[in-house]
Amino acid sequence: MFGSVQSGANAYAKVGMETGVVAANPHKLIVMLFEGAQIALSSALQHMQAGNIPERGKALSKAIAIIENGLRASLDKTVGGQIVLNLDALYEYMNNQLLLANLNNQPELIQEVQALLHDIQGAWEEIAPKSATSTQAAPLADQTMSGSYDALAPNTPRLMKA
Repeated sequence: MFGSVQSGANAYAKVGMETGVVAANPHKLIVMLFEGAQIALSSALQHMQAGNIPERGKALSKAIAIIENGLRASLDKTVGGQIVLNLDALYEYMNNQLLLANLNNQPELIQEVQALLHDIQGAWEEIAPKSATSTQAAPLADQTMSGSYDALAPNTPRLMKA
């Protein structure tokens, strides 16, 4: 009549995750994307070992979507220079490796992508904003005028005042 305990727990977890996303600064959002991709890849490996092809495909599709529509799409190629171009090519390579892993049932390709993501995430976490004031998301115009614009930070939509 009122739903299962599991559905209640899932709803609670979803609210917690959504609250974390809303409260996160752009830097933390990228960290969350790395974490989500890693979770999806671990799930894909488990399903691959269990021979569960449909679930393996879903998990790999989720990881590819996070890399493509989250990490790769957040790169600002207009100001990031060579590092952004290298990251863009690396994200494309990762997605291709994951497609091959799914087609050919190759767990080593998933593990390769996991290692690459781990390395990039570690570097990303090293450049985390240190001060409490820099953890709040500032409008893009304020960031560029103050000289604190980060080309690798996700593109944040500009809000218009009425």
